[in-house]
Amino acid sequence: MASELKLWHTKKERDFYESSADLFAILKTCEKLELAYVRGAITPADYEPACEQLIAQFKTLRRALESANGGGGGNQKFDIQSFMTTYNMECPAGYARLVESGMPATLEHGAAGRRDSTNSAGTVAETVQFFITAMDSLKLNMVAVDQVYPLLSDLLQSLHKVPQLPPTFEGKEKGAAWLRTLNGMSASAELDETQVRQLLFDLESAYNQFMTVIR
Repeated sequence: MASELKLWHTKKERDFYESSADLFAILKTCEKLELAYVRGAITPADYEPACEQLIAQFKTLRRALESANGGGGGNQKFDIQSFMTTYNMECPAGYARLVESGMPATLEHGAAGRRDSTNSAGTVAETVQFFITAMDSLKLNMVAVDQVYPLLSDLLQSLHKVPQLPPTFEGKEKGAAWLRTLNGMSASAELDETQVRQLLFDLESAYNQFMTVIR
């Protein structure tokens, strides 16, 4: 009688294979979601929360896989491209969204998503608060990626809700660029002194431009 083939021998190895299966599913799902959005088969209002959920799940799984390091311990970088090659995955749109961008297309390109922009005064006040919070946090040396990323994400989302701002508002473009940079770093990494200084400069410039536009 043939013996049962086991893919793992320890709990850590089992967790790694289960996380790999989840990663496979997320990449495939994101690929389908991106293509559906591009083809107009799904509205921005439905696309955006679904994409945000996949991005959050992907980041959690990636950290788990890096920690497991193939079941052998350590904290080596988990190579998503090698993973996709191993399992013959053709998911260029999913890879671009999850790995390279790290934010929904509606947020990255300023498309109208689910956000309501009817309450202009409230939206402006909220955006001002996000600006101040982000700048104050940096000045208080809160410079780890997992501290900075959500602050910039909230700010960028709020900026896209302000109807007075043009699509090409510089603060939106620089905010998206910073989020892409942070997405390529590990959660525990910290911005260096030069990066913090540049980010503060960009935020202060965007804030001044924002106040000029809304007055």
